[in-house]
Amino acid sequence: MFDPGVPVVLLRIDPNPFHHGTLGAVRSLGRCGVEVHVAAEADRSPVARSRFVSQMHPPPPPGAPLAEIAATLRRTAARVGRPAVLIPMDDAGAIAVSRLGGALAGPYLLPDQPDGLAEHVADKARLPELCRGLGIAHPATVEPRDEQEAAAAVGSLGPQVVAKWSRPWLLPPDAGLRSTSLISTPQEARSLYRSGRGTGSALLLQKHLAAGGGDWFCHGYADRLGRLHGGGTGSKRRAWPRGAGLTAVGRWSPVAELQSMVERLIGELRYRGIFDIDFRVDPDSGRHCLLDFNPRPGAQFRLFADAGGLDAVRAQYLDLTQQRLPAGRPLPGRTFVVENYAPLTALHALASRALPAQRSSPLRELAWHAPDDPAPARHMAAEWSRHAARRLLRRPAPGPAGPAVHPGHPDHRTEPPAAAHPTPAERKASC
Repeated sequence: MFDPGVPVVLLRIDPNPFHHGTLGAVRSLGRCGVEVHVAAEADRSPVARSRFVSQMHPPPPPGAPLAEIAATLRRTAARVGRPAVLIPMDDAGAIAVSRLGGALAGPYLLPDQPDGLAEHVADKARLPELCRGLGIAHPATVEPRDEQEAAAAVGSLGPQVVAKWSRPWLLPPDAGLRSTSLISTPQEARSLYRSGRGTGSALLLQKHLAAGGGDWFCHGYADRLGRLHGGGTGSKRRAWPRGAGLTAVGRWSPVAELQSMVERLIGELRYRGIFDIDFRVDPDSGRHCLLDFNPRPGAQFRLFADAGGLDAVRAQYLDLTQQRLPAGRPLPGRTFVVENYAPLTALHALASRALPAQRSSPLRELAWHAPDDPAPARHMAAEWSRHAARRLLRRPAPGPAGPAVHPGHPDHRTEPPAAAHPTPAERKASC
């Protein structure tokens, strides 16, 4: 029995309006009758159109100091009017909430996370040492101290190098810097190093592992006793952008070795809460190399919604509200498709849904389209078309350029229309 009596607040500081993971969390809990509040940018956001959003709240601005984030969360709590489960949906929010800890313990229900652990695992410069200490493979990584070292690393690490930032949540939204990109020339490395000065995030250059062994990820929730729920291991079938991008098409693909490695990692760290950990197989050694540890839900966390509807977000809600966590009922082979990043796959999925036998299939989920919540998909399609058109108009004339920028940041504002909200009984009926 799912008791939806405690509200939830989803926090997203990153202003990207196309974050489908936030919509997934809204729907996951809203369908069970939970009162869902979202502290995130509402302008241009398809999430704000969801019938399962009870109320949108102003978020802290990107780069806000900790005191301002705390004040924003206290104002949101006052509007909600009673204690709520708080779930950060991006790294900046997760690290801020982890730092604030006890200061939020009255108005919010939070996992009992060891001090500083969320920031420790999210800092990509600390991952090599962390992996060495636990016997987990990690690609060769260089943290250059100047432009010359950055340029030299390109040749020493291979013909292509993964460039990433140690603390991507600190990058200014208008800096035009992707959290991860592929580069192949010393000039690109020098340019990135210069661009990162003063951001508080160090440039890291990492050996590029060929994609032959595949990209993998593991999601889940570690409860108060460290037991894992609501997740599993998945494979990235298609990425956007290619080579160093997010999951456009994912598949639930159990790998016992990978699951065991993650369970050991979570246990050794005494990590509590939702996690999203990325891996890639090293084709030379055949080992799974840990690439990223994100202390919050991954955008594709709904891939791991099991036969009983349990996912990482519902698991956290149940655990923090002192409810029983049911045994998992895995759905190996389940797929998750992000329509704006994999349109052909999404069209095929929508065509399949038109067949009576496929309408209620639990083995596929689209990020935006949902028969019981159609407005976000319509708004996403309209906004994405305008977004693509603006990018084409802004495209510079051919010439030397740095690594491509992830096109997720908003560049204009519109007023969202009022959304029609279901009653709690209607929400709970679909859980």
